[in-house]
Amino acid sequence: MSSTTSATQGARARAREEVTAAIKDEARKQLADDGAAKLSLRAVARELGMASSALYRYFPSRDDLLTALIIDAYDSLGAAAEAAHAEAVAAGKEPVQQWTAVCEAVRSWALEHPHEYALIYGSPVPGYSAPDTTVRAAARVGLVLIGIVRDAHQGRGVAYGPLPGELRTEGERIAADVAPDLPPATITAMVAAWAQLFGLVGFEVFGQFNRIVEDRPAFFSHAVTQLAHGVGLLRQS
Repeated sequence: MSSTTSATQGARARAREEVTAAIKDEARKQLADDGAAKLSLRAVARELGMASSALYRYFPSRDDLLTALIIDAYDSLGAAAEAAHAEAVAAGKEPVQQWTAVCEAVRSWALEHPHEYALIYGSPVPGYSAPDTTVRAAARVGLVLIGIVRDAHQGRGVAYGPLPGELRTEGERIAADVAPDLPPATITAMVAAWAQLFGLVGFEVFGQFNRIVEDRPAFFSHAVTQLAHGVGLLRQS
């Protein structure tokens, strides 16, 4: 391959990346203005001065564009959680503090990106079903939290009680699918804590705490610390 051909291909790749980014940016503006259900490829193309047929070469359908935005949002949220965890570990924080640092990062990201948070944790988009390609990105926050509990289990340990008989089979199934090296009671508690974390964040982002909770940072910090204890992380000495 000649240097001229290589340079041409590189320029085309950069141009495609720039157009793809511009399409996503405009789509995010539409999300903020009208919501995901009204996202329109034709409207995005019109705002960018593109022919609809040209935009379809980048995203063949609305669902393809939604999927790209969803993966980007999950990856951005996951990166924030991972960075907060790495910083807490580097600072020598204990597992409970690592847990709360990650949860605080999730809350901060959601408050800074409310429309993207609504896309991934709000009401389902009519007619859209997320493909398996979103799973890896969607799992990033959960994997960070599982990692904190796993490290604690291998070190100081975690405190957990036995599962009630009617939940034992389901708990063992969840543990086998999610983290076979951790006790089913711990993983079952973690699934509940994961749902409660995003419930807390969603209530704040979507305004359900209005006229109820005023000091929201303190409320959230206390709540997620209780979640940490609920999954068995030992209290700080």
